[in-house]
Amino acid sequence: MLIVFNPTAGPQRRRHLTRALSTLLERGVRAEVALASYRGHAEEIARDAARAGVRVVVAAGGDGTIAEVASGLAGSDTTLGVLPLGTANVLAREVGLPLSPEHAAMVLAEGRSAVLRPGLARFADGHTRLFLQMLGAGFDAAVVANLNLPLKRQIGRGAYVWQTARELSRYAFPEVTAWIDGEPAVATGVVVTKGRLYAGRYTLAPDALPGEEGFHVVLFRWSGPLAAALYSAALPLNLLPRLSGVQIRRARTVRLEGASALVQTDGDPAGALPVEITDAPGPLRMLLKRL
Repeated sequence: MLIVFNPTAGPQRRRHLTRALSTLLERGVRAEVALASYRGHAEEIARDAARAGVRVVVAAGGDGTIAEVASGLAGSDTTLGVLPLGTANVLAREVGLPLSPEHAAMVLAEGRSAVLRPGLARFADGHTRLFLQMLGAGFDAAVVANLNLPLKRQIGRGAYVWQTARELSRYAFPEVTAWIDGEPAVATGVVVTKGRLYAGRYTLAPDALPGEEGFHVVLFRWSGPLAAALYSAALPLNLLPRLSGVQIRRARTVRLEGASALVQTDGDPAGALPVEITDAPGPLRMLLKRL
């Protein structure tokens, strides 16, 4: 088992990793740790490990690190494991993984795998991004792109609240056209999701399941800072899917177009529109439950 960890993640996450390693050792599981030191490095480490025949590669970090490791494992027989050490841990919450390092390590030691079906985003400049949970275009991507990372390390989710307030006063809310299985729909923000949850434990697409093919497309119809503030207030109350300004549609393929709209995937900046979204060519196996 290989564990991929970002050494710049902070002392608390290093302590959590140490606790997980101790639990694995107690259960007779030998694990090596590889340090990812720059963006994309986790993907490279995972890809090399899969080629070398490593059976399980573990992403120790947040949703962005998990997506990088998953990208490196795509198309291989290697199973993805997760130690959820991030700020929101959306994927871990989505699939029911425990958040404590010790209990998450027990899943790695004693778990069984299940199939996930990641999404794949193809951008106009030719680069691609695999995502396990979601792709967002519009306001939420602007928040992610401009997030103060040192502040995030200090106060966690509070940094997103702070950045959301800043974006409300300056974001232009350009229109985004979503081509959903070839049919157009216009919105000011779009989230293409594999799962139910968003920004942690909050419900966005109640009927979505991460193991299914295709996507749920969440269209934010209302425009302007007041609308964005209302969306932000409704999210922690789990009322967002019920708002009349929100529409949710099923899709197998999605194309998003729009001037000046940024894109985020699994909570990391990914580029700008246009983007084509399909299921990844093959499924991914992930350790999810204890035997």
